[in-house]
Amino acid sequence: MSRPGLVLEVDERTPPLLVHEGEGFRLERFPLGTRVIYPPDSLPGVRDVTGRIRDALLNPLGSEPLPELLHSGMRLTIVFDDLSLPLPPMRAPDVRGRVIEQVLEMAAAAGVDDVELIAGNALHRRMTPAEIKHIVGERVFNSFWPDKLGNHDAEDRDNLTLLGQTRHGEDVEINKRAAESDLIVYVNITLVAMSGGAKSVAVGLASYKSLRHHHNVHTLRESRSFNDPPNSAMHHSYDRMHKLLSESVRVFHIECTVNNDQFPSPFEFLNKREWEWTLKDQAKFLAGKRANDLAPAGARHKVWQGMRAPYGITGVHAGATDLVHEKTLANVHRQQLTEVQGQSDVLMLGLPYLCPYNVNSVMNPILVYSLGLGYYFNMYKNKPLVREGGALIMYHPMKSEFHPLHHPSYIDFYEEVLTQTTDPATIETKYEEQYATDPWYVHLYRNSYAYHGVHPFYMWYWGAHALSHLGDVICVGADRRVASRLGFRAASTLADALEMAGETVGRSPSLTYLHTPPMTLADVR
Repeated sequence: MSRPGLVLEVDERTPPLLVHEGEGFRLERFPLGTRVIYPPDSLPGVRDVTGRIRDALLNPLGSEPLPELLHSGMRLTIVFDDLSLPLPPMRAPDVRGRVIEQVLEMAAAAGVDDVELIAGNALHRRMTPAEIKHIVGERVFNSFWPDKLGNHDAEDRDNLTLLGQTRHGEDVEINKRAAESDLIVYVNITLVAMSGGAKSVAVGLASYKSLRHHHNVHTLRESRSFNDPPNSAMHHSYDRMHKLLSESVRVFHIECTVNNDQFPSPFEFLNKREWEWTLKDQAKFLAGKRANDLAPAGARHKVWQGMRAPYGITGVHAGATDLVHEKTLANVHRQQLTEVQGQSDVLMLGLPYLCPYNVNSVMNPILVYSLGLGYYFNMYKNKPLVREGGALIMYHPMKSEFHPLHHPSYIDFYEEVLTQTTDPATIETKYEEQYATDPWYVHLYRNSYAYHGVHPFYMWYWGAHALSHLGDVICVGADRRVASRLGFRAASTLADALEMAGETVGRSPSLTYLHTPPMTLADVR
């Protein structure tokens, strides 16, 4: 039995607390009385993962066993999440690969020979062969790559199918191969409550024509919490789309959940509460921080982005999408949910190197914006940790320089769009279609490893909900020019940030520090 989440009140005995800031970390002393929110300890992982997968496939929820859905002459499409999940990536073997192997074994036993595997990357960048190989495993990769295994192409008009419109007029357009299959098997890792379920096929295999209906300013502003699907307008749209596409093609859903073991040795101290650090942990912290601070940016980036997490698998469920996802969310909540009494005037959080849209994200201010305001601000179930009109203080060394590997649409968005306005609604109305349909961005998305031209817009919209509730956003350690471009303010230290926030929330504000990662879902009562 793992320990539940903890809400600590800082007093004179509280040691300095760990704060993530991009590809780095620091120890920070928070003011007396600050609430600190920790997630529950990691749940124990399933001992027999292979057996658990097989049991899920043979005893699914709301469905016949998978072997009974497979037969000779059928068309089977296996879809899996792209590299945006989990964070950090899982140490080999990835559980999705283990699931896919068992699905393929059952398909072979049933005489199924028309099988394709597709990464559900939507408008994310294409995964490299090495990244796909890491997820599906060497045996599957060598058997299917490249003719029967690859990325979804949301701009290949000849390989998209419009299934119809929902009652809200939302176009449901997905990958043609999947749409014309007798069965889609979707293999998912649900890291946070925002992911999985109806979102999987309706988003992962969709085109811009579909995605624009829920990845927009209005929908995101109306989504009270991205991590509480019943209160998320975005998830309501996913549900409508999934219902329509399920009328055309059957989906057998397989979802896996993981624990909070996100950091391997020698960074395992990052998983622990600071006052429980052993002498060995303290030595690892000092050595790790010194090495990290002295390392050139390229070497530091290589270390952090190459990190693989020793996750334990906490559950595998298969069958009907809604029934499976209900079990999945229960597992996610068991691992991440911490009950918190009341809101605060100021919410403080560190922004780590972890980002769903990796590739030099530590340097990309637009991704920092989306992660801080859109994702971590929404790490709650019922209501935000910070009260209406309160302040958000984030730690991150936002830089103005763009790395050569950054995506062209992101660079242009920062240099051309944000110099004109930061208002999400104005940006959407004035610039989105131009970037979404630009032939050069489309070409790079399809033939290189660039994000779709509209992707930076979607990341900007993630912050629309938060900005409609916040009175101030301050970033500790950021380049002031970058913070200003984003519409933030910058501070050198936490003390300076709190002094600045006092202009909005008063001189004696209540404070909360969300200690993450590992992942924490605050249930504010």
